[in-house]
Amino acid sequence: MSWKGTLRSMQASARRSERNSQRHQRELHKRQAQYAKMEALEQAAYEVEVYDNQLEVLLSVHKECGDEIDWSSFISRAEPIEPTLTNDSEAQAIAREQGYTPNLFAKLFKFESRQRNKLLNEIEIAKRNDKDRLVQETREWQAEHQGWLEEYSLAARVIAGDFQAKLDAIKLLDPFSDISHLGTSIGFNVGATGVVEATLNVHGSHVIPSEVKSLLQSGKLSTKKMPVGKYNELLQDYVCSCVMRVGRELLSLLADDIVVVTAVDALLNPVTGHVEDLPVLSVVFSAQTLERLNLDSLDPSEAMKNFLHNMAFKKTTGFSPVDRVSPPQARVSA
Repeated sequence: MSWKGTLRSMQASARRSERNSQRHQRELHKRQAQYAKMEALEQAAYEVEVYDNQLEVLLSVHKECGDEIDWSSFISRAEPIEPTLTNDSEAQAIAREQGYTPNLFAKLFKFESRQRNKLLNEIEIAKRNDKDRLVQETREWQAEHQGWLEEYSLAARVIAGDFQAKLDAIKLLDPFSDISHLGTSIGFNVGATGVVEATLNVHGSHVIPSEVKSLLQSGKLSTKKMPVGKYNELLQDYVCSCVMRVGRELLSLLADDIVVVTAVDALLNPVTGHVEDLPVLSVVFSAQTLERLNLDSLDPSEAMKNFLHNMAFKKTTGFSPVDRVSPPQARVSA
């Protein structure tokens, strides 16, 4: 497997152990094809189950993360050795020619000369085969060596804290593909302090449902407009869950101790009077702090208290614009 394939498989290992909410969601999608055949009460129960699962998926984004990348292991890998010409086929053909002893039949019908010429011709063919094999092995070595050079260079640069290398590593591994389907887009840059800063556009209004679905005692479906306070609380937990997920992924991928993640969403700018994409949450995530948290049990919004962060939120009005946090100087792990 190529080194890029190895890196991606390391990230994919965590995807295979997907959240229970995601497995449940996949099962619900399979059942959707049978929806039209369900009785009315079955349809109602199915819709509520889908609704509950949707919320569970949105609020558990932070629970999943790729494996930590050990960049030093890529530096320690041996350089592929360039192949050299081996005369194995030729040597075998020469041995056959030199060991040839004509039998009685060949002597009787004077086939010895013809058979020796055939063996000599096989020696020439074997020489060409040896050269052709070298050409093929060289092509394979060139591809492998190029991969090794890329691996070594990127790993060394990441460990050294090279700004562009960090961005290259994020682009190569792309650990956020399963967040994007929730409506979140992500951009990255490295600030003057050397800290990787991620910006998420959370598209909250497109993700959080505007209705509450539940079952009445009769088993029928009840659909009501979601109360403003409930909507805002769900939005806050979703944003915090996504931000924490991005922080975890970046810290497992890079050799850094801290990263900054900022969520932006469409808000009314009180200065301009226009709806703009403005920061609603900005967090400095520490690898050491994240390691101490029980991520399966914590409340995403409350968990922000563990980190340096800016967030202005009220249950009645939702998020208000905040300033991005100013990251401290990055420390790179050896």
